[in-house]
Amino acid sequence: MPDPSTLALFVVAALALLLVPGPSVLYIVARSLHQGRRAGLVSALGVQTGGLVHVLAATVGVSALVLSSALLFSAVKVLGAVYLVYLGVRTLLAREEVQGVDLPAPKRLSRVFWQGALVNALNPKTALFFLAFLPQFVNPGRGPVALQTLTLGALFLLLATLSDGTYALLAGTVGKRLQGNHTFARRQKYVTGGVYIALGIGTATAGHG
Repeated sequence: MPDPSTLALFVVAALALLLVPGPSVLYIVARSLHQGRRAGLVSALGVQTGGLVHVLAATVGVSALVLSSALLFSAVKVLGAVYLVYLGVRTLLAREEVQGVDLPAPKRLSRVFWQGALVNALNPKTALFFLAFLPQFVNPGRGPVALQTLTLGALFLLLATLSDGTYALLAGTVGKRLQGNHTFARRQKYVTGGVYIALGIGTATAGHG
C-alpha cells in the first residue's frame, strides 16, 4: 500500500486536476441544466462507473495494450465520439413534451446513469489519463503494483464523485432558477446538444501517444 505521505500527495494532485473542469464535468453540467440536480448526480455516478472501467483496465494492463495499438485506440476513439455526437443530435432533434412552463420531459434515471457510464468508458482520453497519472504514485517496494494502482484509482474516483457531484448540484440549481425563463427553456436543449457534439468532436481529435 502507498505510504501516508504518498497518499497525501496523490490527494492534493487529484484535487488540483479535478478542480479544473474537463469533458466529464461539462457533460454533467449539461445534464444538470437540462434535467435538474437529481439527474446530474446520477449522471456523475454513471461517469465514475465508466471511469472504473479504465481503472480496472490500467490495473491489469489492458489500457497499455489499447494505447500501443493504433487500430484499437482508433476503434475506442471512434465509438466514444460517435456516441457523444449521437446524444447531441438526438437532443437537438427531440420534440419534448411541454410540462408546465416548457420543461423538458425527464428521461429515466437508469438511462441517464448508463449514458454517463458509456460516455466515460468510451473516452480514450480517460484511459490515457489513468495510464499516465496513477503509476507516478506507485512504489513497487510497498507491495503489489496492481493493488496499489487499484487503490489509487478507487480513491481518485471517490474524489471525482464528490467534485462532480458539487458541479451537478450547482448547475442543477442554476438550471432550476432559469426554468421560469421561457427563452432559456426553449433554448436549453440546443445548449445541451451542442455540448454533447463538442465533446464528441473533442474525443475524435484525441491524439495517440
